[in-house]
Amino acid sequence: MSTIKKVLIPFDFSEASVTALEYGLSFAGYQNAIEIIAVYACNTSFTDIDVKEAEVNFRNTVAKFNVKLKIQPAFRMVEGPMLQTVLNLQQTTQANLIIMGTMGDKSLDEHVTNTSNLVLEADCPVISVPFGLEGKQPKEIALVLGKEEIEEPKVLDFLLDIARTFNAQVHVLTIYSESIYEEQVEVETNEESLEYYLEHFYAEHSFEKNQDIEQGIYDYIEEKGIDLLAIIPRNHSQKTKASQGRLTKLLTLHSKVPVLTLD
Repeated sequence: MSTIKKVLIPFDFSEASVTALEYGLSFAGYQNAIEIIAVYACNTSFTDIDVKEAEVNFRNTVAKFNVKLKIQPAFRMVEGPMLQTVLNLQQTTQANLIIMGTMGDKSLDEHVTNTSNLVLEADCPVISVPFGLEGKQPKEIALVLGKEEIEEPKVLDFLLDIARTFNAQVHVLTIYSESIYEEQVEVETNEESLEYYLEHFYAEHSFEKNQDIEQGIYDYIEEKGIDLLAIIPRNHSQKTKASQGRLTKLLTLHSKVPVLTLD
């Protein structure tokens, strides 16, 4: 049984947010008692009539997906900026997960979007869903690890929960640019954590050589038929120098499969 009980979905009726909603409904499904809260953050004031119209439009959007759910999704309209509103609601509702749609950006490597900001700011796991993706439950998951030791192995609990819920295999990928031997030695400390936390859902640990880490990840996704990519951002690292989350942002912007950031 899944321990994921509550999911927040930023929703403003845009194409990207509709994609995220469809993915979230498929993720919850009929078998899991998962509460979905769609949050419409509005920077301008609104009336009761505005709320009622938005609720009707939301129900119509949910109905068109024709998905059977154990718990019907809720809709909230809140005044305030999207990012801070969602972060605040995650804390007050104690949501386990945020699912957010993204249009992506192919032109600028460092382009900042609400989604790329959210995945680094949230204190819970976030799944970013690329626009146009059909709702699909994950069966083949790839966890990308660098050469660094996993500082907080308990973040893998959430990944195990997803693997259990959907009976999914977890493939672990490390991209190296120079010596495969050196990379393998440096990540050996992670193996016990992977085997302990991921149990029998842990399928393999692959080492791939590619000077372009991002492209190496996409090549692996294509080769293995991966339908969910997981990453542990290092922007909150304490044992080693914290990163700026560049790879996380790039994957959020460019990946053709949903990206799960574990926090």
